[in-house]
Amino acid sequence: MDIATLIGLVGSFIVIISAIFVGGSAGMFVNAPSILIVLVGSIFVVLMQYPLAKFLSAGKVAAKAFMFKSIPLDTLIDEIYGLADEARKGGLLSLEGKELSHPFLSKGIQMLVDGHDGTVVKTQLSKDMNQSYYRHISGAKVFKAFGDVGPAMGMIGTLVGLVQMLANMDDPKSIGPAMAVALLTTLYGCMMANMVFLPLQVKLNVRADEELICQKLILDALLAIQSGQNPRILDGTLKSYMPEGMRAERE
Repeated sequence: MDIATLIGLVGSFIVIISAIFVGGSAGMFVNAPSILIVLVGSIFVVLMQYPLAKFLSAGKVAAKAFMFKSIPLDTLIDEIYGLADEARKGGLLSLEGKELSHPFLSKGIQMLVDGHDGTVVKTQLSKDMNQSYYRHISGAKVFKAFGDVGPAMGMIGTLVGLVQMLANMDDPKSIGPAMAVALLTTLYGCMMANMVFLPLQVKLNVRADEELICQKLILDALLAIQSGQNPRILDGTLKSYMPEGMRAERE
């Protein structure tokens, strides 16, 4: 589990809720019409923008923001170095049945063991890599849409509340509820966008980039293993994917 995502999400709500309790009654910040306008309204507006299947699949993509297990690049390179060394000594068939840390690496090794040509391996895995990246980015765009729509729906709710208030100025009892709708919808929209959906979109983009780097590294490694490249040379080549600080530590 990604602790940073969980801490950030929970922590931001704790700060806001604490400020609400310190400032007075929390009940005044709960308004059903405001929730209806912002949350339910946003769902329908975003649903208009995307096909139903893509809209529903965004939930599965969102899990990567919380449950994504990143493989450190140095660990992955060490694993690949061992595979390259073993393949150089015992041939590609010696890699069959290996339990590997990354499914993309497992698929590529199996293709090498099955004797596929380097061009076929590169074409197939590049296609898988691009499709995977597209799915992640596509899911992130749904949350970006929620982040854009939320404040807009909040503004719509504010206008609804102001219209209700101005239309009933002769009834003092109606002014309070109308003002609550006017102000709380803006609050809900801003919270929904800036504390949930936009951070999720950014985190999913980060995850997609991390996964893409791993897959590119693996693809280069697989083609090098197939060509029989010296493991030491391969190790040096793969270091280019690592941040400069990590690279220096491996020297």
